[in-house]
Amino acid sequence: MHVTTQGPDSGPTVLLIHGNVSDSTYWEPLVRHLPPHWRLIRPDLRGFGKSPALGIDATRGMRDFADDLEPLLGSGPITVVGHSMGGGVAMQLLLEHPERIRALMLEAPVSPYGFGGSRDLDGTPTTPDHAGSGGASANPDFVRLLRAQDRGTEEQASPRNVLRAFYAAPGFDFGADEDLLVDSMLSTAIGEDQYPGDGTASANWPGLGPGTKGVLNTMSPRWLDLSGIADLAVKPPITWVRGDQDAIVSDASLFDLAQLGKLGAVPGWPGEDACPPQPMVSQTRAVFERYGPYREIVWAGVGHSPHVERPADFAAVLREVVGE
Repeated sequence: MHVTTQGPDSGPTVLLIHGNVSDSTYWEPLVRHLPPHWRLIRPDLRGFGKSPALGIDATRGMRDFADDLEPLLGSGPITVVGHSMGGGVAMQLLLEHPERIRALMLEAPVSPYGFGGSRDLDGTPTTPDHAGSGGASANPDFVRLLRAQDRGTEEQASPRNVLRAFYAAPGFDFGADEDLLVDSMLSTAIGEDQYPGDGTASANWPGLGPGTKGVLNTMSPRWLDLSGIADLAVKPPITWVRGDQDAIVSDASLFDLAQLGKLGAVPGWPGEDACPPQPMVSQTRAVFERYGPYREIVWAGVGHSPHVERPADFAAVLREVVGE
């Protein structure tokens, strides 16, 4: 596993876990604002960045990722920060090693009940086969252009256009960091064992279901349920940071096939009663309220990447979490 570290061993230790379709360099806009005496640990998850594409057993949910990262926890306690899918990995680490975690900062995290295919605050599957979630739900044009290492803007689904449209609030200017962040996206290993993963056909709308391998299947509610954090005996405090303009993790996510069906973008949607959009943010809040020690910070006009859009403010909150 490729791991970037900086800062002295004696400083407060912070583990930064990146999200889907990115790598550890996606933290660069934030790292510039963090104290030099902190010990920062930035791994590339398997199949991202410079880490090898070892394949992912999605039937274990997030456990392949969490098992890879466990040695980085050391003897603890350590502050763990997770962005998007990385927030799910952080919650998996919390489930398995709560005594080694001092505090968590979860940035626009995936719902504890995964991504797609569930209908209420308890994460009830919309259909028995979890239709609408998993590897087959990825936009094939986006996957094709990732594989082609496309850095342009000619096609709507190009990584650069997806970054501009969805990784931050509409109209956000990534400035000099844009090429760096596009390169971060393009570091994603493509294939059935990695991103997006495999899929299955379904008799239920939208006609596809989760497979057993690869990144998106780790977040299918068929395999992922992190709500058990609410029952832990040891509960380090959670700080949840999100933007009110997040189009990816939202109660009306534009990456949720049920929401796209409701908007008419995916034909044949069977209606609100049969297939409502997943209430991702509300599910997370419901689990955190059962968990106990948490606070929710919502920034107006911010999208899916608060640490990129407001890095100084994000760093200030992280300093509070670390205790400085």
